[in-house]
Parts: sequence; structure tokens; C-alpha cells
Amino acid sequence: MARQPNILFLMPDQLRWDFLSCYGATFVDTPNIDRIANEGVRYARAYSTSPICVPARASLLTGLNAIRNGVTDNGQWLRPDLAACGIRTWPEQLNAQGYYTAAIGKMHFYPWDINHGFQYRAICEDKRWLHVRDDYYHFLHERGHRKYHGNEHAGYFENRGAIISRLPWELSWDHFVGQEAVRFLRTYGDNADDAPFAMMVGFPGPHCPYDPSQEFLDQIDPTAMPAAAPNAGHTPKLNQQNVEGNKRPWNGVDYTEFTAEHKRKIRAHYAALVKQIDQEVGEILATLEAIGQLDNTIIIFASDHGDYLGDHDLIGKGSFYEASIHVPLLVRFPDGSQTGVHEGLVTLGDVTATILALAGCPLPDYLDSRPLPAIGLETTAREQIFGMVSNGWMVQDERWRLAKYSTGEAVLFDLQNDPDEQHNLIDSAEDQTVRQQLEMALTQEIMRSLALAHEEKRVYRSDLSQDIGYGREGWQRPYPQAIGTAP
Repeated sequence: MARQPNILFLMPDQLRWDFLSCYGATFVDTPNIDRIANEGVRYARAYSTSPICVPARASLLTGLNAIRNGVTDNGQWLRPDLAACGIRTWPEQLNAQGYYTAAIGKMHFYPWDINHGFQYRAICEDKRWLHVRDDYYHFLHERGHRKYHGNEHAGYFENRGAIISRLPWELSWDHFVGQEAVRFLRTYGDNADDAPFAMMVGFPGPHCPYDPSQEFLDQIDPTAMPAAAPNAGHTPKLNQQNVEGNKRPWNGVDYTEFTAEHKRKIRAHYAALVKQIDQEVGEILATLEAIGQLDNTIIIFASDHGDYLGDHDLIGKGSFYEASIHVPLLVRFPDGSQTGVHEGLVTLGDVTATILALAGCPLPDYLDSRPLPAIGLETTAREQIFGMVSNGWMVQDERWRLAKYSTGEAVLFDLQNDPDEQHNLIDSAEDQTVRQQLEMALTQEIMRSLALAHEEKRVYRSDLSQDIGYGREGWQRPYPQAIGTAP
């Protein structure tokens, strides 16, 4: 019987889709990432439905949406009794299927050194968490360096976080992660007759601070950067929250004044960070070829969310604007059997069911995740997708997006005719039928998710009134209940 394929999941942090040349960018060249796209399937409309670092990763681990898994912002994390609730992370399920699982780089778990089923970890955490004593911390310490805050670099405040890293390229965050992935593969290559591997590689970049090495910035023409989408004034309260949040110590930058020149510089630095990651992807692909495993490895490339980069006068991520939620998603099969571009709606969370299906794992019945279409897996197309974070909800179909925020602000965009989200149609008389249909779909999904989010508290699923045992003294309530039938 043929051995199961290796699975490699590459996930840069905060990479928007339109800063890759395979998605049409002409101002930055990403040949190695493009290779994955050209030799596989590129998903043109992939969305991160919980566009914040930790919620996106919690959904990937569990296959559950943010309301159901309880992680809707960066200050929350998964309950410690997942197994008692019948939930197993995707690496745990792959371990049971005979895979050796590895996590390299940023995972953003709490605590940061927990395994969550990964049998091997080489840790390089978020670029803003400077006190984490991970593998990268010790790597730098041994070489006379440490993790530097953005504000320890010249021009940090006046350039709104766009700087040149104090660390040489060979000591940089993304190079460290790329080289750790290469080291794992080389070690694996010496034992390739053992179990297949499933490795997730989490690059810390191009997340801010926008701190490329000079040699990569030299490859970028700042004047070629596309202009940011204008701020049409639809969500002033949300924008103010964005400004205030970025003043906190993790960043410390005031974006109250955010000029076109600021945005152009940030975008050029961001593009250079993307170039750095592309180089590391090239090293990983070359190593797979060198150890004879490229033709036995399925490669998935995606990101946890995007980055506004000045669109709508915003920076970072967290809302349901296109720049925040639209992400790259690529899948390459080793035999070249699946290629092309898929135009339908898919979500980042669908990577979970896809990995399980590709590994031959039976899919748990509790998943919100679905196997991706266009790669030969049994699945159901998505007509709508739903987004959930602590301060907002979203529903989107092929043409329309409705988003509602805790600020009381709401937006309805016709993405087909208004891709830059400049015209809020929430009060447009002629679009009220569309609004009502989307409102109903969103309400139903939130109600479904909230009910299922509390399944572990359920006392019974049928008619307990006819249970003789319940009527006797000392009956014990079953807790926690399993939320589904885990295989």
C-alpha cells in the first residue's frame, strides 16, 4: 500500500493576498510562492473569517468557528478540557493516523510552549512578544543579541512603524523560522522511511513592525506601491478604536496622522518582508527536492489574516474590510493532478478539514470546517461565509458583504461593483431586500453557533423525564458532554 503523503502547511502572519505576484501584484515578485500557485490550485476568494492572530489559529486547530471554540480575540484561548468535550486538534488526529507532526515558528498558543498535539516544536513567537524565552530568544542570546522592540530602531515613530531591522538578515525572525524548517526536513530526510510528516511553518512576518533587512528593501521601488483605498468615513468609531489600540505599548505608534507618504513607506517595507518570506519558501522547496520528498508532499500556503496597510486609514487587522480578511490560499499536489484557479468562496478554516481529509482521517461530525473544493475531495460549496470576532459579525456571499460592529456601526458593500468598499448601502432603499436576507442568514448562524458553543453543558439530548435513574437521589449530571461524535 502506498504511503500517505507528507503535508506541509506554510502560514506567514498578516499576509494580504494582493502582495503576491501570483495574485496579480506587479510591484513585488514572489517566484517561490508563485511556484506553489502555478503547480497547484490558487483560491481567488479565500477569507479569514476571524481576522485576528489568535482566533484564526484557534479555529484552525479545532475546525470550529470562533464563537463555538470560545476564542474571539487575542486575549482568549481554548479550554483545557477539549478532549473531554470530544474535540481533538488536527495534529492530534494526524498523530493517530500515523503522522509525525511538527510546528515550526509562530503558533500563538497560550501558554506559548504548549504542544496541542504537535510532537515536535521549534518556537519563534510573535514579533511583538519580546519576553517569550523561546528557541529564537536563545538563538539570539547565544549570538549576543535579543529581540528588539520597534521603538529601538531609528525612525520608528515618524515612519509609523516602518524601519530597518537592527538584526542582520541571518539573525532575522523569518530567516530563523525558515532555517529551522529546513533543518527539520534535512533530519527527516535521513529517516524518510519512517512515518510521513505533517509540518506547520508559522512565519512571524510580514506582521508589524515593518522591519525588513536593507538588502530586501533595496529590491522594492516605493514609488510603485499601489495607493491605499480611501477612507470613505463609514466606520469612524471603529477607526478611532484602531488608533487607540495601536498606541498601546505593544506598538506605541500614533496613527492619528496617517499620510499617503506614511502608507507608501509602510507598503514598501511590507513588500520587502514578503520578499524575505518568499526566499525562505524557496529554501524549503529546494530542501524538499534535495531530500527526495517534494514529489511526496502536499503543500498548503495561507495566512491567518491580512493587513490594512493604510486602506480606509487603518493599520493592522481585526475588522471585515477586504484588506483584513482576504488572504492567499494555495494547494499544491506532488503529482500535479490538481491545478488552476478556483473562484468560489472558501475560508481559512477550511484548511483544517482539508488537512484531515488529505491525511485519510475521518472527519469529525462537529466541524464547521469543510474540505476545500477543486482538489478532488468530497465537499460542499459555500454559498455564504460568516465572520466572528469580539467586536463584530459578518456575512458574505458571492457579491455582498454585511458587517456589524459593537460600535453600532454597520456596512453593506456590493463587492462586485465596489471592490474598494467606498459606498455603504446599509440604508439604500433599493438594497433592503438584500440586507434583510443577509441579516436573517447572519442571525441564524450566530444562533446556531451560540447554541453549539454550550453543548458541553447539556444535561440531556432526549427526554430525561422518563429516565428512572434521574428520579433517584444522588443522580450526577454528566459534564462535560461531548459536543459531537469524535472518531
